Amino acid sequence: MAESPLSIHGGNMAKEAVAALTPEGVLLAPLWKRVVAFTLDVLLISILINLLTGGRYYSVLMNWENLTSQYALYWLLHLFLHMVIYWLYFKYTGRRLHRSLGQRAMRLAVVHDDATLLNDIHWNKRAISKLRYVIPGVGQIIGLIELAIALFSADHLTPLDKNGHTIVVVDYTLPGESRFDLG
Repeated sequence: MAESPLSIHGGNMAKEAVAALTPEGVLLAPLWKRVVAFTLDVLLISILINLLTGGRYYSVLMNWENLTSQYALYWLLHLFLHMVIYWLYFKYTGRRLHRSLGQRAMRLAVVHDDATLLNDIHWNKRAISKLRYVIPGVGQIIGLIELAIALFSADHLTPLDKNGHTIVVVDYTLPGESRFDLG
């Protein structure tokens, strides 16, 4: 019998490298879902802050002239509060739900490399690390750079994930013992 003109090749090498990192059956979250989840988180917090302050909070924070004027201390206070609000949000939604509200909406979960849930100590470290993405003006650039790094790396992990030894997965693919503890 003659050889078939069709041949079956291995899949995408990047996907195979990532699959080797995760437990059997657990799917890594696509980067676009992660971006949408983070955007939902930022929109939620921004809308709440704008409603509570009548829109004045971000008008002060986004006015860069305040940084060089007599209102510099006032602007720095707003920046500090901005960072604290996001830190508290990411820390306590992570501790309570094992993910942020945006990640929950997108059906994502943040877990260790072995698909076990993070404990409270890890959520504090992750929340502090995520603050680099919400620095006004600079955070978006950092986020785009880290997104590009993840897109072009073999494992598709962001520096945030690599530093924390975590992966972001599709929640319904987690093993039962992890999936049932999600909020």
